[in-house]
Amino acid sequence: EPKERFALRDVSFQIDPGQRVALVGPSGAGKTTITYLLPRFYDPDAGRITLDGHDVREVTQDSLRAQIAVVTQETFLFSDSIHYNIAYGRPGATADDVTRAARQAHAEEFILACPEGYATLVGERGVRLSGGQRQRLAIARAFLKDPPILILDEATSDLDAESEFMVQQALSDLMHGRTVLVIAHRLATVRNADRIVVVHEGRIAEIGRHDQLVARDGVYRRLYARQMEGVAG
Repeated sequence: EPKERFALRDVSFQIDPGQRVALVGPSGAGKTTITYLLPRFYDPDAGRITLDGHDVREVTQDSLRAQIAVVTQETFLFSDSIHYNIAYGRPGATADDVTRAARQAHAEEFILACPEGYATLVGERGVRLSGGQRQRLAIARAFLKDPPILILDEATSDLDAESEFMVQQALSDLMHGRTVLVIAHRLATVRNADRIVVVHEGRIAEIGRHDQLVARDGVYRRLYARQMEGVAG
């Protein structure tokens, strides 16, 4: 009998309210799986996930997900208007609410440049928008929802320098004052995290702050050195 392979094993850590925790590790290490457990996109086979001491399986999915905004690299957009795609973040939102969220997400400038403004149709899966524009609509949706918890998967590619700058500004504003769990690809995000959880082959290899982990001869230091080489190259 082949041994059953688990995506994650013996993963345990705590995030305090208002903390910014970065998940770092090679591709396929289990970072995304960890972020999927809190909003219950997956349930663990063993162990439990708690939010304010309550097992997330004991609260309704609606009340749980009302506490959390998820911004991923693949922004899900409806084949509808820009307004509808932002307003989806909070049913019953007014036009003013949507406009405010777009402004906070640094999205209003490009929206007003569209032929129909907020009424512009984005096309199937948002094909009429650039990657950076789609990301900013997802961020506007999260601003509108205004949850205490933010789960974020930083975009790694497909953004030109100007778009990336706008997206990073918007994300920085969005993270302010919230509890954040971020799959981090950028060195600046990692350095600014309150804690870094290093995931390797489905397990937690190390936990600490950037300066602590760089001082150790572990997985993080090797990942960091490789990334610094890439920057220098």
